[in-house]
Amino acid sequence: MTVAKIKVGVMAAAEPEVAARLDRLVDELSREITRLDLLLLTGATTGVPDAVSRAVRARGAFTIGVSPAHNAREHTDGCKLPLDACDAIIFTGFGYKGRNVVLVRSVDIVLVVAGGMGTLNEFTIAVDEGKVVGVLTGTGGIADEVEGLLPHAKRADHVFFESRPSRLLEVCLARYQSIVELEGRKICRE
Repeated sequence: MTVAKIKVGVMAAAEPEVAARLDRLVDELSREITRLDLLLLTGATTGVPDAVSRAVRARGAFTIGVSPAHNAREHTDGCKLPLDACDAIIFTGFGYKGRNVVLVRSVDIVLVVAGGMGTLNEFTIAVDEGKVVGVLTGTGGIADEVEGLLPHAKRADHVFFESRPSRLLEVCLARYQSIVELEGRKICRE
């Protein structure tokens, strides 16, 4: 059985100033996502996810946003989120916490960059779900704090910490590949 493209989710700080501070890492991360022909999913939000999505799109790769809103109007007017950073947006209508569950469950690999409580929520869902999780260290926020939580997690064997986006993706993809092979599936590489 063949599996579709590998889906990577960037769960990160929504503050634009964090994205500006991490602009070189955002550029490297988006370059690697594109080079590896991964499908990018984000929370259709601002800050780092927005910057990565825009950079990936500019490089010609496809991006999907998973919105907490019911529709485009609520997304822009109520949530104050952009519509133009992703190629497609899925409107969950589940609010932020519900959106986080849908987003995490929709990806194969979760990447954590900086972040606050929302990113922490996504991280804990991903660990609990047994997802492959990559944490980009040195970015601030919860990315530099979550390692201390792992002794309390039952399913932390798929969590990796790296300071370079290229190395982080390499390690996460290797783990995901081994999981897929154990299940007898093949990854679609176009």
